[in-house]
Amino acid sequence: MTSVKFLADKNLIYGFEIGGHSSKNCDDEVGKIVCAAVSSASYMAANTVTDIIGDKADIQVDEAKMVFVCKKPSDATVKVLLGLKLHLTALADDYSNNLRIFGGAKDVKD
Repeated sequence: MTSVKFLADKNLIYGFEIGGHSSKNCDDEVGKIVCAAVSSASYMAANTVTDIIGDKADIQVDEAKMVFVCKKPSDATVKVLLGLKLHLTALADDYSNNLRIFGGAKDVKD
């Protein structure tokens, strides 16, 4: 099971932590697809924030783990992170056996 925890302070989303594997085993095609979708979306969000918007972030990537923390997120970064949360939440709704979403102040809006 992959877990995504969105990090928020009051009404400001500023990062995320992803851990685990969506696949149960090497033959789990659905899990592999979900894992690839989560990974791709997360990297796109992180790269957009750091390389396109230009906000600085602490990023750690290890086996089955990614942590992204933007200490001073701009409005554009907050919107990218909210978009990632929306995307991954919809994915979790469809694949609840493979993906869970936590945190991020569910009522946070741009």
